[in-house]
Amino acid sequence: MDLGLQDRVYVVTGASRGLGLATAQALVGEGARVVLCSRDEKALTAAAEDLGGPDKAMAVVADLAEAGSESRLVAAAMGRWERLDGALISVGGPPPGSASLVGDDAWRAAFESVFLGALRVARAVVSTLSDEGGSVAFVLSTSVKQPIDGLAVSNGLRPGLAMAAKTMADELGPRNIRVNGLMPGRIDTDRVRELDQASGRPVSNRREAEARIPLRRYGEPAEFARVAAFLLSPAASYITGTMVPVDGGAIRSL
Repeated sequence: MDLGLQDRVYVVTGASRGLGLATAQALVGEGARVVLCSRDEKALTAAAEDLGGPDKAMAVVADLAEAGSESRLVAAAMGRWERLDGALISVGGPPPGSASLVGDDAWRAAFESVFLGALRVARAVVSTLSDEGGSVAFVLSTSVKQPIDGLAVSNGLRPGLAMAAKTMADELGPRNIRVNGLMPGRIDTDRVRELDQASGRPVSNRREAEARIPLRRYGEPAEFARVAAFLLSPAASYITGTMVPVDGGAIRSL
């Protein structure tokens, strides 16, 4: 199936590794061009080169917690390719901790990056999209639907961001701008491996997690990326306002 991504342009945040990088690879593989964003300059520059260099990808080092980063990303896309068709907005995961012990400063810092940073990018992107419309996808988590042990901050912020995305879908639908969310489960990324390691028993922790997944394994980043690329593409032209699980069946609710 042709996703219709040839020569389209997307901003991809959190793009130096993990789900963001995998999605950038999928988009470029389908003919799109990408503006990559991350705080890690070395990794981001290497990713842009691996994706084909200036003709296919450009790197913009930025921290989404800092207001103004979103404008730089949009300006980079318009300056290089004179168009923008959407964005994959991934901001990584907030630090682990329990709801009763995480302090105010940690909550504020996570809110600034995970919530406000993501919304700022979305607002900047949709304000730039042409009359043809476009697509924005937020990388969320299964914590939108059910809490994850030890990740209280994610459990608190992700559902709110999902509802903000749903509201944006309602507001922007008349402009042919689609807004969706993706809910990755246990995908085999550096982030998930770090969480397994933090348990103090990474091997057994992973085996126990896999046993709770109907497919009995962690997902691969490329499996997530293919779903993300589809949602961003014109091939998904009648899908908006939905939260799509990519979790091997782990979420127990409908």
